[in-house]
Amino acid sequence: MHASSTSSISGLPFLFLPPFLAFHAKCQPTPHMKPQMRNLNLFLFLLLSLHFISVLSWKKEEFRNCNQTPFCKRARARKPGYCSLLARHVIISDGDVTAKLLPKNHETSEDHHEINPLLLTLSLYQDGVLRLKIDEDPSLGPPKKRFEVPDVIVPEFSNNKLWLQRISTETIDGDTRPSSIVHLADGYEAVLRHDPFEVYVREKGSGNRVISLNSHGLFDFEQLTAKGEGEEWEESFRENTDTRPYGPQSISFDVSFYAADFVYGIPEHATSLALKPTRGPGVEYSEPYRLFNLDVFEYIHDSPFGIYGSIPFMISHGKSRGTSGFFWLNAAEMQIDVMGAGWDADSGISLPSEKTRIDTFWMSEAGIVDAFFFVGPGPKDVVRQYMSVTGMPAMPQLFATAYHQCRWNYRDEEDVEDVDSKFDEHNIPYDVLWLDIEHTDGKRYFTWDRMLFPHPEEMQRKLAAKGRHMVTIVDPHIKRDDSYNVHKEATKKGYYVKDASGNDFNGWCWSGSSSYPDMLNPQIRSWWADRFSFEHYVGSTPSLYIWNDMNEPSVFNGPELTMPRDALHYGDVEHRELHNAYGYYFHMATANGLVKRGEGKDRPFVLSRALFAGSQRYGAVWTGDNSAEWDHLRVSVPMVLTLGLTGLPFSGADVGGFFGNPEPELLVRWYQLGAYYPFFRAHAHHDTKRREPWLFGERNTELIRDAIHVRYMLIPYFYTLFREANTSGVPVVRPLWMEFPSEEATFSNDEAFMVGNSILVQGIYTERAKVASVYLPGSQSWYDLRTGTSYRGGMTHKLKVSEDTIPAFQRAGTIIPRKDRFRRSSTQMVNDPFTLVIVLNSSQAAEGELYVDDGKSFEFEHGAYIHRRFVLSDGKLTSVNLAPASSGKSRFSSETVIERIILLGHTHSPKSALIEATNQKVDIGLGPLWLQWGRGSAVVTVRKPGIRIADDWTIKIL
Repeated sequence: MHASSTSSISGLPFLFLPPFLAFHAKCQPTPHMKPQMRNLNLFLFLLLSLHFISVLSWKKEEFRNCNQTPFCKRARARKPGYCSLLARHVIISDGDVTAKLLPKNHETSEDHHEINPLLLTLSLYQDGVLRLKIDEDPSLGPPKKRFEVPDVIVPEFSNNKLWLQRISTETIDGDTRPSSIVHLADGYEAVLRHDPFEVYVREKGSGNRVISLNSHGLFDFEQLTAKGEGEEWEESFRENTDTRPYGPQSISFDVSFYAADFVYGIPEHATSLALKPTRGPGVEYSEPYRLFNLDVFEYIHDSPFGIYGSIPFMISHGKSRGTSGFFWLNAAEMQIDVMGAGWDADSGISLPSEKTRIDTFWMSEAGIVDAFFFVGPGPKDVVRQYMSVTGMPAMPQLFATAYHQCRWNYRDEEDVEDVDSKFDEHNIPYDVLWLDIEHTDGKRYFTWDRMLFPHPEEMQRKLAAKGRHMVTIVDPHIKRDDSYNVHKEATKKGYYVKDASGNDFNGWCWSGSSSYPDMLNPQIRSWWADRFSFEHYVGSTPSLYIWNDMNEPSVFNGPELTMPRDALHYGDVEHRELHNAYGYYFHMATANGLVKRGEGKDRPFVLSRALFAGSQRYGAVWTGDNSAEWDHLRVSVPMVLTLGLTGLPFSGADVGGFFGNPEPELLVRWYQLGAYYPFFRAHAHHDTKRREPWLFGERNTELIRDAIHVRYMLIPYFYTLFREANTSGVPVVRPLWMEFPSEEATFSNDEAFMVGNSILVQGIYTERAKVASVYLPGSQSWYDLRTGTSYRGGMTHKLKVSEDTIPAFQRAGTIIPRKDRFRRSSTQMVNDPFTLVIVLNSSQAAEGELYVDDGKSFEFEHGAYIHRRFVLSDGKLTSVNLAPASSGKSRFSSETVIERIILLGHTHSPKSALIEATNQKVDIGLGPLWLQWGRGSAVVTVRKPGIRIADDWTIKIL
């Protein structure tokens, strides 16, 4: 959420009124405010607005580019071969390879700073994970300890460590000194090259490289220095100046991916899935991909500009070798170049070139080198290896996987009740209604505006009676008001981030003058978590969940709308060192608060805008303040796919676009696509026209209703995929190449995507489209989800497009679970029977899975769930139990049955089916593919087999 570009007071327009001054929407006086005070505040609002006019519309000049960012400018100016470090004193210590990095020819840098030896540690872990750490030597007395990002690596990762016993040596490529070689995993070795310094992973036997660091000699590590005078100890951008008490402290290095056709990842950017080159002859971008969490107003598409989140994890993929990955655990600002072919033509450095190679250049303002190499070799292997470091995604509650209705803002309880009833009136299911910042008492979070929402508990209970939930917003900026208990307690206990002088940092946001809890401190995170108890959050109920916005953190009067880099956190950590992780810690504390509130029995739901590595453990994210434009609909797909690839499977974009008023056709197409996002929410800015699904005429209401119904029918499939993500890290929606890794036609395709391994979806991204080109990969056929029509795989089809739907197909050889009866919410569908849609491949076989638990508690972690694999082969459909034997009290049972089994792709016409355990015959006939529409081709259907999902059974198709 960001500010309105127009606002009005007493009918007078004020262009670009600052966010905290948008009087009619954001700064309504409280009922007890005296008229004189209202007039005074109004005068101040108008006066201050003149100063902040330029901040609000997205302008390129409001944000730094590389040349305006000193560490980026310095790093980009360095040439290949710049690094002169050598690896010396290589030994095994505590099961790791350790070494010292020493300068080769000189003892001072080009900036005349003394260069001390750096400490290098190589650690090996199970499943092909190599960890490289490089830091200053604490025994040499640096001015302070450099920041290492805490609480991102999961504790259990240390259990995967492989304790080295020996190092082999080998002289490589005519080097004057031997290199150190260690066994990494089956088929892979890690190499520490001594002179010149280089680290890489190679395949055993062939010696082919997989990933390397410093192959081009671009490594640089600026060491901390005692404070002096001059430009090195401060940094200015526009009217803002940050101090740098320890001087420049940036790190940069090159990373190369071998046998790679494309690289992906490093969100968050509104750009293509396959990352475009940023440097080299004829490249499209001239700026690096920026990783710096920012509150960006109406971000532009197809840009390397950083927006709300940062995950410094890159994946490479190629046809010849497969997939590999590289992750740098660092929370400072980062800039990353993807080098185009020929960028190093004049370097004189010779690298293996028998296969394609993609070079990248990583630059960070601060921190240490804490990097992870993932060898793959498959796409899902790399994702799993990354998740072994940062943790598996949280399992959401069932309701959270359904449809969410949001707006800035639903005005009052009457508005909430009206919207809720209209969904029922128009037979449109939904599960969650959201309240933005206007529901609070003067932007004081954990409060209610009692004039507008006098009975919040009753309002929530009415929704809960229909199986629905509510979400309210809680942002990190705390209103500086001595009568506000949250601020009063935080001030008294010293819980706020400090400015460079050691005072509580004071910045502007929605609540006006605000301070920000120091979420780096675990004690403060625990205190924050307690704010969500029913005692502290008066008016909340068990059906209320939370939305964290503005947690980059956004500071309206700060440099680039964020907190100054010299602000101070717990342990005297500068904000520049942890900026990208602030929102992550805020998300963590909020999620932990909901777990506390439910006494550890209730899974939390928290949506966060800011994100970092590890955010997947705490909830959902979304792509922020998009616009009602076709281009933003289009770019939402690679954005969501990239988030999934980098560990965040529960993501989506605001359906309809947050800013602007979508034309009905765009809105309908967005619902049709958004129904397949993992996180499915419609949201809109307060200055837009109301856009609930029934406000665009009967036909458009019907089309939107159908799109939402598709999601509700597929919730069993989506929930099963969320469980797969929870246990393996594999995302819910996936690039085509994740399922078809050898098909080059899929590598750069980001118009279509896979939902699990069974459904392919192709969006429609232009108005009045009549035809769509859809590439269907693989050698098997694909079946249209709506009509059952089959199409050959391994080719592009030009398909007629109707307004009814977007192209979506089920892959031959798969089985999808559905629920075809419609209720008001997913909660009310829990006991409804299932439908299995089986599409046979050329071998007349298919398989799929179904996962079911109680949809809300943590009992599934103790084995309380149903997990079945359905296999159809040799004319028999079998249900196999995948759940472990449950012990003790943790059991889950269900009487739910399967009422229909749909068969597509059968080579003959079966007449009946036999349930073998009971010797019961059931009828097979022709029926509709979709019950609620009753249109399309009649398909072969096993009617009412009545078998329970919890049981083992076999059905013979006769």
